[in-house]
Amino acid sequence: MPNLIPVMPELFLLGMTCVILVVDLFLTDRQRLITYWMTLGTLAGTALLSWQILDAPRELIFSGMFISDGMAQALKLVACIGTALVFIYSRDYLQERGLLKGEFFTLGLFALLGILIITSAQNFLPLYLGLELLSLSLYALVAFDRDSPVAAEAAMKYFVLGAIASGMLLYGMSILYGLTGSLDVVAVSERVAELDRLNVGLILGLSFVIVGLCFKFGAVPFHMWIPDVYHGAPTPVTLYVGSVPKLAAFALFMRLLVDGLAPLHADWRDMLIILSVLSMAIGSFVAIAQTNIKRMLAYSTIAHVGFILLGILAGTAEGYTAAMYYTVVYVLMALAAFGMVLLLSRKGFEADRLDDFKGLNQRHPWYAMLMLFAMFSMAGVPPFVGFFAKLEVLAAALHVGLDWLVVLAVIFSVISAFYYLRVVKLMYFDNPEETAPITAGAGMRLALSANGLALLLLGIFPGALLALCLRVLGG
Repeated sequence: MPNLIPVMPELFLLGMTCVILVVDLFLTDRQRLITYWMTLGTLAGTALLSWQILDAPRELIFSGMFISDGMAQALKLVACIGTALVFIYSRDYLQERGLLKGEFFTLGLFALLGILIITSAQNFLPLYLGLELLSLSLYALVAFDRDSPVAAEAAMKYFVLGAIASGMLLYGMSILYGLTGSLDVVAVSERVAELDRLNVGLILGLSFVIVGLCFKFGAVPFHMWIPDVYHGAPTPVTLYVGSVPKLAAFALFMRLLVDGLAPLHADWRDMLIILSVLSMAIGSFVAIAQTNIKRMLAYSTIAHVGFILLGILAGTAEGYTAAMYYTVVYVLMALAAFGMVLLLSRKGFEADRLDDFKGLNQRHPWYAMLMLFAMFSMAGVPPFVGFFAKLEVLAAALHVGLDWLVVLAVIFSVISAFYYLRVVKLMYFDNPEETAPITAGAGMRLALSANGLALLLLGIFPGALLALCLRVLGG
């Protein structure tokens, strides 16, 4: 009988999601808040279980297919907090539009379960199953608003391109299995080390794996789905897709490339350098031309992915720590930015144009300041936490001799600051086009305020989060 304590977060989440699914069938639309509160309770319980085993010794169960280590539990904890914020921010938006349905919450919880499985997978099989559970839930969420043809179109694009990327990842895994005779990540690493680095099959398998991974992360040139999905999906779904799943993408890179294909570091490092530069370049330049804030944040995401790849490609403990730190910080920044878009939206009005933020300081100075915190943090302005996240990945790349890449990253960071500061300029120096009062529930106001202030406080005291990332990665 295996020790089930390490897998308790997943078991609890799965059990409660099934309970919520059944209970929701007997609820009317007026009683839907029961589903909402049960969902938040489920996330709190899952987060608590992950917190309790955060410092537990590394343990393998289910014949080595599932690993419980510090990185997995820390990512699970952040994923639960991020998902809870998504649901809190989305409640008023969905309620006003008659979209507060049980499907939104259950699909979100199943997507979270996929993320949790990915973070603890030590075998190709659970890695792929977790990824598909996450992906299929997100496809359905994007098409969640059945009356929106734009959302349906975005879901179709996401589904078709996602299916191609999943197929490529699966093909790459199958090639590696054929060469090594194992699906276990550690065993694959050991056997790859014995093979000739110039083995054509090995390079082919690595290439397909990286294509699949970079699609899930949204790196150029596999980014084509991000702007359309972010723009077309309902804003609460955009909030989810644009934040929490990035933790799963980081875990995929760590499990497959760092743990499974470490002997090929020289090969995948060169590939990631190209992808990183392209992502930072395209993300920084194309975002300038956007007038829709969801599309602007979509290209911003692509640029941030380039910075995360900087840490991973360094191939050192410092680099992996910096990449994890940046990923967690990015999730917090994306939640705050998209949360503000949700806050300013109301029934019949989507605050998704840059002009909708004009004069926000005159309408509500506190919300304007929170958005300023999010934009300054994304731009990498001190003392916000985004500055220290960029500093860490740049330092990691610098310490392995990639000076030219660091210089390019700094240049692209300066370019990207333009479109973040443009939002600040609209809020503080332009007259408002909208005069309707900004209304939000107490839960959203409190959560969004805490989210925005966290970007400042984690920047003033950056050591705590960085130390956690260093500790869970065994540094």
